Amino acid sequence: MAKFPTVDWVNALNDKLNTDEQYARIARNWEGDMLCIVDPGGPLAEKTEIYLDLWHGKCRQALVSDGSQEYTPAITLKSPYPNFLKVIQGEWEPMQALMTGKLSVKGSMVLLMKNIPVVLDFVRCAREITDAYV
Repeated sequence: MAKFPTVDWVNALNDKLNTDEQYARIARNWEGDMLCIVDPGGPLAEKTEIYLDLWHGKCRQALVSDGSQEYTPAITLKSPYPNFLKVIQGEWEPMQALMTGKLSVKGSMVLLMKNIPVVLDFVRCAREITDAYV
């Protein structure tokens, strides 16, 4: 269990994605990396960028970026911290947050829409490893 959105949380998510049999099965055809830009808001004072290289039900790389790297991910999700928190805490359903613009999407919305079960199971994994918040 870890505190969102810390380095420990990203490492715990990486471990969860690489050991969760359900996620591996559901995401077996997923091909694409993701950048989550968590903008300041609420108690989070600084922007946090989380990069995840997701490939066929595994996470090949997970890190908190210091902003010096340039990524061209398949998907970029961006929103203030309180919005990400509502998804992780289960107050908002992930697809509803995406469709209503509460989480902005840059990149392939088609990829997300064709893989709704993967998105939902990814969020399940994130919820299961989160026990505290900044």
